[in-house]
Amino acid sequence: MIREQQNGETSPASATPPSLEAFIYNITPEELLRAAANPALTEDLALSLLQRADLPVEVLERLAKNGSVLKLRKVKFALASHPHAPRSVSVPLIRQFYTFDLMKVSLTPSVPADVKVAADDVLISRLKTVTLGERLALARRGSSRIAGAMLLDGDARVMQIALENARLTETFVIQAVLRPEAKTAVVHAVAHHPKWSFRREVRLALLRSEYLSLARALEFSRGVPAPVLRDLLHSSRLPARIKEQVLRENQAGSPF
Repeated sequence: MIREQQNGETSPASATPPSLEAFIYNITPEELLRAAANPALTEDLALSLLQRADLPVEVLERLAKNGSVLKLRKVKFALASHPHAPRSVSVPLIRQFYTFDLMKVSLTPSVPADVKVAADDVLISRLKTVTLGERLALARRGSSRIAGAMLLDGDARVMQIALENARLTETFVIQAVLRPEAKTAVVHAVAHHPKWSFRREVRLALLRSEYLSLARALEFSRGVPAPVLRDLLHSSRLPARIKEQVLRENQAGSPF
């Protein structure tokens, strides 16, 4: 871009060729391809380009090969999260992201679902290496899959915060309590939670877990038809004595 000075002379405002900015708003595919590949492309112009939701895949692929802008964090994020970016572009990029950029990708509405899952997978694979502060933030603000994974965190504060995550869904609560690595703390917390402990499917999952107390097992088995309860307890990891007591109470129609 060339700007005129007061004395009538011209001076370069940047090293960017004057035609690049026009390319961004030009619908000609050939010009968009040239803009994406141009080594003089600046961060601002690359971001403006990526604001176009109608960019062809070929342009995004060409931009992903432009080393001069791919080194820039904002450009890399915008490219990986573009709704038309192919997985061959977005997934390798998100593997380079830090914790909070990964979380942002998984929460951005316009990002394709499979790319969000890939971002969550990368985050989950790194949970053992992130700091406590990051894990607390992920438990509080992460996606439903991330919140479900944080239920298995060894720190009770992280687990309790994850239970309150507004994005957490019943599916991921059930998956967490049924995981072999689920400990007493998470089963106890879910079994006493004012929201999750009243969900029928969560109660049935807890009856299949290992650490549910007798009192809660008796409570959660009320109203469950005997055949269903027998099948459920057959695959349950509850201690045998609790299973037997639950079946006896169920058959006797006990008010417990």
